[in-house]
Amino acid sequence: MTAEPTIRTLNDLLDAAARARPRPGTLATPQMRLSYGDLRDQVLRTAAGMHAAGIGRGDRVAIVLRNGIPFVVSYFALARLGAVAVPINFMVQKPADLAFMFQDCTAKAVVTQRDFLPALRAAALLAPSMRHIWVSGPGHGAQAGAAESPFAELGAATPQEPPEAPVQESDLAGILYTAGTTGVPKGVMLTHRNLVSNCLAGAAHMGLRRNDVMLCILPMFHAFAWTANILTPMSMSVNVAIAPSVTPPRIWLSLMARQGVTIFTAVPPILTVLASKATGLNRLLLRWWYFRRVRLAVSGAAPLHADTARRFTAAFGLPLCEGYGLTETSPMAAINPVDRPRPGTVGLALPGVSIRIADAEGRALPPGTDGEICIRGDCVMRGYLNQPAATAEVIRPDGWFRTGDIGCLDADGYLTIKDRIKDMIIVKGLKVFPAQVETALLEHPAVAEAAVIGVPDETGDETVKGFVVLRPGTTVDRGELLRHCRGRLDGYKRPRAIDVVAELPRNTLRKVLKRVLREGELARRGRDASHGTDDERPI
Repeated sequence: MTAEPTIRTLNDLLDAAARARPRPGTLATPQMRLSYGDLRDQVLRTAAGMHAAGIGRGDRVAIVLRNGIPFVVSYFALARLGAVAVPINFMVQKPADLAFMFQDCTAKAVVTQRDFLPALRAAALLAPSMRHIWVSGPGHGAQAGAAESPFAELGAATPQEPPEAPVQESDLAGILYTAGTTGVPKGVMLTHRNLVSNCLAGAAHMGLRRNDVMLCILPMFHAFAWTANILTPMSMSVNVAIAPSVTPPRIWLSLMARQGVTIFTAVPPILTVLASKATGLNRLLLRWWYFRRVRLAVSGAAPLHADTARRFTAAFGLPLCEGYGLTETSPMAAINPVDRPRPGTVGLALPGVSIRIADAEGRALPPGTDGEICIRGDCVMRGYLNQPAATAEVIRPDGWFRTGDIGCLDADGYLTIKDRIKDMIIVKGLKVFPAQVETALLEHPAVAEAAVIGVPDETGDETVKGFVVLRPGTTVDRGELLRHCRGRLDGYKRPRAIDVVAELPRNTLRKVLKRVLREGELARRGRDASHGTDDERPI
């Protein structure tokens, strides 16, 4: 009996999925189904077309697409050539911002769709390296600048396989831009080893089964969706249902019912909405039709509040496992084991991943002690593109990656996330974790969402300020919210002001953008100061 070849690169991953017996799994969208074998054929043809257009080993090609088969084909076609995929958030529509990323990675081409062409055309004119714009979907009119052509033509006229590129596991596979807390994009360089080791470890840790069906509703340009929802199931040739977007939900709900989804992966805001909608007849429809075959729900990419977990579990009767990771860790670092989850934690480190809690000097701290979460293993990125100083700040010489998150490990190795170091508020020398204040606010029955920031004053100290979104049909006096916090928080941790807002600023994965809240508050306070208004206005 011949042993299966070792999976070391994304090319090995796809080849193994296509060979799976008794039959390969499939990718399904609302419009079509494609087996991994047919996917591999499309990838080879598209890679040959890209090679004929001048794309080769080490070249960078941007992908600005919604979820769908073209995204997967593009990424794996580039991997086949030894080229580098650069998935970009399609909500970035300012030409200058796009051009910055194109120039930073010296992108030679971009694969996109008609919706995003105006901004991309303008950005391409600012990026001297850009040579091609390949457009997926309906036709379009050609413009000056980079040559435009249909993406489908890359594979249509080239049935031969592309030349074999000697791809190594240490080669770059992708560059993912993340703004982090600074707002300045940094290109996270991920190798084939990073991505392959992470998806194989994730499949083992989650107990993925060959007959599972996963749902991908989160945007593939994000590391969580790409690794957890595409690469991880592919590692076992598992079926994947791919929805173009989180909205409107009826599309992916219908898709998951038709495809019999068994593992549901989402971010906390989606789980919150589902829990709130699961009442009366709607609960019966959601639980016993759309979610009828789901055996496991996984939450990631943002902190999961205990109330959300409780309400979702009660409504759907499903185990809900929270995980943790960052783009820089490919991204999965820890997840709660299905058979022994520990609520309130993000679980245990994945196989091949080490996690420790360290002090400011990088020294390991004992269990139960708060400190910076540090990660080491094959999942840790190569570094930030063109930013050696920023790379050196976060990756220590001994290989430990400093996450910038505060947490603690218990005696059994379960990790609890406390907050971001950069989000931590210092009040008269005392540390305040925003997450603790947010939890207190969310315990009020009228509060649906909460975010807390620190606002500096003229003395260099900080005050705690909260922002809340109310549940539909509810009202609450802001003074009542302050009194509510008084009974749950120590004096220095309590918000000094709380704003009731219609919505919180979020990114495409529904993470709250606290940087935007801080900038808005500082701008408002600057305006107030210029008019002689007291900074500490009563609510």
